[in-house]
Amino acid sequence: MSPRPSAVPSRPSWRKEVALIAAFYVVYTAIRDLRGTRPVSASLAFANARKVISLERTLGVFREAQIQHWVLHDRLVVEALDVWYATTHFVVTAAVLIGLFFRHPSAYRPWRNILAFSTAVALVGFAVFPLMPPRLLPSAYGFTDTLKTVGGLWDFDSGPMPHISDQFAAMPSLHFAWALWSGLALFAVARRRWAKIAALAYPAVTLVCVIVTANHYFTDTVAGAGIVAAGYAASAAWSSRRSLRLLTPGPQAPGADLLDPLDP
Repeated sequence: MSPRPSAVPSRPSWRKEVALIAAFYVVYTAIRDLRGTRPVSASLAFANARKVISLERTLGVFREAQIQHWVLHDRLVVEALDVWYATTHFVVTAAVLIGLFFRHPSAYRPWRNILAFSTAVALVGFAVFPLMPPRLLPSAYGFTDTLKTVGGLWDFDSGPMPHISDQFAAMPSLHFAWALWSGLALFAVARRRWAKIAALAYPAVTLVCVIVTANHYFTDTVAGAGIVAAGYAASAAWSSRRSLRLLTPGPQAPGADLLDPLDP
């Protein structure tokens, strides 16, 4: 399954794309860090965590601590997952976006739109439902903050991280959502079987990573998959709307179709 590619496989202006991505990232950062880690946010985030845990217990899926404990004895694996968590989120997503831009221009716009719509939905979740991740719960819950106790490239208490990162922006899991987006985008354009398998393995490993490092609950990852599905639906609707507009006769200013920043 892949979004409908652009009818005209032309590559958009890279300057325009950089400006759009930069503007989107500014808005993303501002909304993501709206609540920050202030005490009032912490109390609300903990209350929301208890709601998520209660739901998972009802469904019989509150097994994150148990899964983490299965892996904690292997320090090298945990450290590798800490590094994976700290690096792939932005690096792989950016690499896939750039790769689509230069090598698959007809697929770039729809997949870019899916990413933008999905991230926008995630920002709503961050703003209205701040959620304390498992690693920050009281010790009675049995979770370990592996970034702090085992280590990786950084942890949330080092350097500027406490000031630039909202640790309660956990619902939905944008780590898993972006990994799933990357995997699906690569799967859609890959030609070799091994490449398609590798594409789908990436979000699978990321799912294991966010659970073992206690950064997310299973519920967060399900929500992450949900926002990718919502992004796909929104992108498809946007594409259909634009196609209908182009097929409908009527006056249109020269070049007006080029002004749409999310032109699919």
